[in-house]
Amino acid sequence: MKTYELIAPCHFGLEAVLKREIDDLGYDISKVEDGRVTFIGDMEAICRANVFLRSAERVLLKVGSFKAYTFDELFEKTKALDWAAFVPKDGKCWVTKASSVKSKLFSSSDIQSIMKKAIVDKLKASYRVDVIPETGASYPLRVFAMKDEFTVGIDTTGDSLHKRGYRQSTTKAPISETLASALLMLTPWKSDRILVDPFCGSGTFAIEAAMMAANMAPGMNRSFLSEEWNNLIPRKLWYDTMDEANDLVDLSVKTDIQGYDIDPSAVRMARENAERAGVTDLIHLQERDVSRLSHSGKYGFIVTNPPYGERLEEKAALPALYRTLGRRFEALDSWSMYVITSYEDAQRDLGRQADRNRKIYNGMLKTYYYQYLGPKPPRREPKE
Repeated sequence: MKTYELIAPCHFGLEAVLKREIDDLGYDISKVEDGRVTFIGDMEAICRANVFLRSAERVLLKVGSFKAYTFDELFEKTKALDWAAFVPKDGKCWVTKASSVKSKLFSSSDIQSIMKKAIVDKLKASYRVDVIPETGASYPLRVFAMKDEFTVGIDTTGDSLHKRGYRQSTTKAPISETLASALLMLTPWKSDRILVDPFCGSGTFAIEAAMMAANMAPGMNRSFLSEEWNNLIPRKLWYDTMDEANDLVDLSVKTDIQGYDIDPSAVRMARENAERAGVTDLIHLQERDVSRLSHSGKYGFIVTNPPYGERLEEKAALPALYRTLGRRFEALDSWSMYVITSYEDAQRDLGRQADRNRKIYNGMLKTYYYQYLGPKPPRREPKE
């Protein structure tokens, strides 16, 4: 089957996590840039990447790339691409998003309108028609311009991949599913280790961890825009990918995944979300203040997204909150802790410097992922 370049955008700072995921799926990486990873794959790879990747935001099918310094150049080079190889005679194709960094052409609306006109002109010439009816499937484009180099990709995903389908109830400032998964994958946590989120909100860390433990593909329970691309992706490839995902699920796995929150409405939402995700039996959720964080087990993990103090009245409470979290962590013998926050004094109030610190952009918000590394558990003797 013919191969293409596929582009998977992700959160800035988490490219290495996504690269490892794509490697694990069996595809060759061709480029890693800020906020995206490009890899080589066929049409089946589009299906599998959408269904199985946990940290990607979407999957784009690359149409081409070129340098353009003027709008005339942008028009001509867009028109020169082989649009009929991707968009059928009745297809609807437009630039849904254009971003420009350090480029002479920076007006998103102008880039969108000029490229749209060029694409329509090319399709009319290719199909020898006067009008493209645009009554068929959708082929929305995402365009990146970096230092005058334009990269053009068709969005195969539709709604962002963070929309797994289970989180219909959310609390204030929830962490996205893709970010939560990526942060979990930055830890050594495995399904046989304890995991606690003492600020669980709508339950995203706990639910994503449970899905990982049960080997549930994140895209199993949703649809994708490119399922309608009958000219490119045979329906059988989608069926085969979903069959593969279903065959891998193991709900019999034993876990100790817990989520606490002081807000009873948050705990209720988390339970509703866990039920929709199909992982209710794999996690334990309860109303509990962080001051009551404790566990009798060893070598566990705290992975959490505490309040940042977005509002002024909340900011005053942050030092005491983080100090309490730091004390409760200190009391947990041999545990590790991973905290994502934009609160600048987090390390001071947690009581010690992190062993590792990674800067991650959560949308436009700069956050830090503080990593406090506990000892490794002793190796288990193999059973005879």
